[in-house]
Amino acid sequence: MEEVEREALDAFLPPLLRAFETLFFVSRHFHPPHFENVMEQIGTPETDLMDARARRQDLPAQMTDTGAALDAAADAAMNAFAALREAVGSASDIRSVFRAFRFVPIGLAALYPLARELAPVNRFFLNPALGSDAALQALFMRPPTDEKVGVMHFASEKSDGERGGIWLYVPEHYSPDRAWPLVMALHGGSGTGRQFLWTWLRDARSRGVILAAPTSLGGTWALSGDDIDTPNLLGMLDVVRSNWTVDPARLLLTGMSDGGTFSYVSGLEAGSPFTHLAPISAAFHPLLAQMCDPDRVRGLPIHIVHGALDWMFPAALGRAAARALTAAGAKVTYREIDDLSHTYPREMNAAILEWLMKS
Repeated sequence: MEEVEREALDAFLPPLLRAFETLFFVSRHFHPPHFENVMEQIGTPETDLMDARARRQDLPAQMTDTGAALDAAADAAMNAFAALREAVGSASDIRSVFRAFRFVPIGLAALYPLARELAPVNRFFLNPALGSDAALQALFMRPPTDEKVGVMHFASEKSDGERGGIWLYVPEHYSPDRAWPLVMALHGGSGTGRQFLWTWLRDARSRGVILAAPTSLGGTWALSGDDIDTPNLLGMLDVVRSNWTVDPARLLLTGMSDGGTFSYVSGLEAGSPFTHLAPISAAFHPLLAQMCDPDRVRGLPIHIVHGALDWMFPAALGRAAARALTAAGAKVTYREIDDLSHTYPREMNAAILEWLMKS
């Protein structure tokens, strides 16, 4: 890389990556009564980003694609901050805050293709605790080992669009010579797999895990009426297992909010192929434990995470799930996080993956 190119990137990447880290922080700590305080706490990282972008020299012609990707990521980050600033003072409309967060995966999707070219971006897409692992970083700076790696999308037989499809991440150093753990992560109500993939990608990438993020066929998962989603999930799982070598003893079904609730509903069914469940901030009814097949739940590893500040599904639901499932014979790990509201705790991904590997 020429010196002028390096200088341009060195000036632009730090404020861009800090902006996304700050957005992760706001998303993780969003709790309606605390929202304005959190926004005051973060300062104005978008100003640094806008200044850096204004100072950035045009990149040489051979880096046009890189510049376009960086600009798209910066636009998404600045749009997120603008929407969050607009929501300050009107946090009673919680939906406006969650709409602001939807810009984040758009920016990450634009940025990720640069991870193999730019070392700071490569480090950014690893678990922060592993950011200094030179050997791990080197794995992702090499040419991919297979054509079917990275981020990709498969449509469902029942839908040719986002609904019912699945977003997939296969680590770029994938090799069929060993069996890879699989995480199937279910989005919350009104979400999509396209968005939810990015809550897990850093950790899947860091730990060598295939990550599947499906989208429900309806506006949310089939929590009432006919279960149209479980057959679709199983079909998508078959697609993954027919194309990549998956560890049959490490199949995790997890999800946030409605996705966590559906991981109970679907994952407790007799004959479910999933070996581990990890519902997060989920609703639960004791009848789920009473109605499921005793042979299915007995000895089943279940890792429950709930926030003490959860305003949508109170933490009492998580505690009740832990008690009922333990009584039914499941091997339950329950973690209640004092400062967690109804948001996704990315910091728990590494602990969940460690539990998956050991249990």
